[in-house]
Amino acid sequence: MNRHNLLGSAFLLAVVATSAATARAQTSTPEVPDWAQPGSPTHVQVPPPTDFHRPAKTSETPIGIFQGQSDIGSAVVPGSSTYDAATGQYTINSAGYNIWYTRDEFRYLWKKMSGDVSLAADVTFPDANGYGDRKAVLIIRQSLDDDSKEAMLGEHGVGMIHLADRADKGVMMADMQYRFGGTLAGVKAKRVGIEKHGDSIAIFVSLKGEPMHQFGPPLTLHFDGPFYVGIGFCSHLPAKSDTAVLSNVLLENAAGKVK
Repeated sequence: MNRHNLLGSAFLLAVVATSAATARAQTSTPEVPDWAQPGSPTHVQVPPPTDFHRPAKTSETPIGIFQGQSDIGSAVVPGSSTYDAATGQYTINSAGYNIWYTRDEFRYLWKKMSGDVSLAADVTFPDANGYGDRKAVLIIRQSLDDDSKEAMLGEHGVGMIHLADRADKGVMMADMQYRFGGTLAGVKAKRVGIEKHGDSIAIFVSLKGEPMHQFGPPLTLHFDGPFYVGIGFCSHLPAKSDTAVLSNVLLENAAGKVK
């Protein structure tokens, strides 16, 4: 075999080896720590180690009414989002173990704002068989850090809706002790909203298309402006992406506009 043939064979072998390695990387399951695995009959999800963090991966390219989007906490499977101007729909794809405890993993579409805020959206989950605790969120965050101070309205795959907050950076999330039971009550909300009026934050619900009404008492939490306001989604499966669609999104820099 002449020198040119030897070089060609070596190059071909290198290409084959690279392709095989790439295929293995694409098909292998990312390593997930035990604490991040979702709850099951044989496992309980627990808070992450206190020193565990991943920086957000952020694009500041505008999407619809939002200024940018981020993978908060950088889940092991990257997220993505699209906006359809014709239908007004935001489609959010995300893995992520949770938006809870002392840190979060989710895809977040955001806008920097100050002052009072009204945010509302219709929420649907295209795959009826997704993990029950997956959640679409309307959320106010002080920063894009995975352990940021935040207040959120969470709508879960089973239909449960609640108001929760992380009162300061790195502390445990607290859940307002009232919840709409979703499919346990045989009803899923048609539309949800969150409002910031000074340091008072409340959530709103329309169950069947009636005018939005406040659900439960507000919580009190101060944000320094500017802060981040937007919509997001977490599959609650650390290494498997799912999808939420948020439509008819309203975002105004004033209180009392949720509708």
